Amino acid sequence: MQLHEIKSGYFRQKRKRVGRGGKRGKECGRGTKGQKARESHNFAPAIRSLIKRYPKLRGYRFKSRKGEIAVVNIEALEKKFKAGDIVNPETLQKHGLIRRIKGVVPRVKILAKGKLTKGLVVENSQLSQKARQLIEKAGGTVK
Repeated sequence: MQLHEIKSGYFRQKRKRVGRGGKRGKECGRGTKGQKARESHNFAPAIRSLIKRYPKLRGYRFKSRKGEIAVVNIEALEKKFKAGDIVNPETLQKHGLIRRIKGVVPRVKILAKGKLTKGLVVENSQLSQKARQLIEKAGGTVK
């Protein structure tokens, strides 16, 4: 077999030549006359009014901070930490319970799902009322 005898499996489709008489003459498959039938029909987008309005909307340049709270349950603290350990956003990240959001360690809220038997020291975190009770009942402290 020679190089010139090799055939590829890919064949380019031939371009249809329209507007030359025959089956594809006169309107050339573009319907009948009008703006859309012309060669360079440019329309103003229907959404343009919305696009132009965006900069005027409330909060356009400011990002919401609602979703930047990481939630951790007490049962996860029970598995990952030893008695007397300090629990704060940095230690939670080291243990793999939370991840950075946009390169920043997020705020943390601890919820009361599960049981806690170890006394932990909780810092720089929001707590639900029940989670606070469970931590203090297990001999831990909240700062």
